[in-house]
Amino acid sequence: MEIIKDCEFGGERPLFAARNIKLENVVIHTGESALKCCANVEAVNCRFEGKYPFWHVDGFRISDCLFSPGARAALWYSRNLVMIDTKVEAPKMFREMDGIRLNNVTIPDGEETLWHCSNIEAKNVDIRRADYLLMHSHNISIDGWYQEGNYSFQYCRDVEIRNAKIHSKDAFWGTENVSVFDSEISGEYLGWHSKRLRLVRCRISGTQPLCYARDLILEDCEFAPDCDLAFEDSEVCATILSDVTSIKNPKAGFIKVKSLGELITDANSKAIDPVEIISDGSL
Repeated sequence: MEIIKDCEFGGERPLFAARNIKLENVVIHTGESALKCCANVEAVNCRFEGKYPFWHVDGFRISDCLFSPGARAALWYSRNLVMIDTKVEAPKMFREMDGIRLNNVTIPDGEETLWHCSNIEAKNVDIRRADYLLMHSHNISIDGWYQEGNYSFQYCRDVEIRNAKIHSKDAFWGTENVSVFDSEISGEYLGWHSKRLRLVRCRISGTQPLCYARDLILEDCEFAPDCDLAFEDSEVCATILSDVTSIKNPKAGFIKVKSLGELITDANSKAIDPVEIISDGSL
């Protein structure tokens, strides 16, 4: 492997189509597509300032690096990435990629990040300003995740999340086969139009959660007091260990709660059978 050390590059495509290279303490200044169409690249303690540095790359490892705001849309159309101990200040990262492993990564501007990606593993990741995060992505495994940003995980498939704090309005809309364990989820309109969403030992806050869902499962979850008008037109099997402010027009299933403030059934109800709702103060 060729080692490129203590260098600076700028302009357009300075390392185009490079193979089997290791960058150490390298700065990529303003320009475009510094490492386009490369393969087997390692970058250690590098700084990326120019646009689109890693496009159409197959096999790369990035550690202890910084992507400044100018390095927008830095990783697109690529495969087999490992990113460790790195700060990503640039927006719109990770598009149409297959094979992403993130560990100890900080993304302070995560808007429109991780779109149309597959086979993602993320551990100890902190993402802020993350509106429209993870659109249309699938095969995702997350453990240790902090997120601030709305409209996240929309239309994702086959997702497992553990030990997360997700602050997101409209999270998990239109998802399929998503399981979330031991996490906090806050934001309005959680999980609308989802299929096979499973929440285990989660704390949920925000108005009108979990409506229009199919095959929805909650196991030993807690609702904050602002979780009102829950489960409208949803097929649900739920055990909720807390008081629930209100449930509105559930479609089918079984709901067990510590106590229920109000059950609302009106002319808009689409219930196919009476939904069994049990209040059990021993929970």
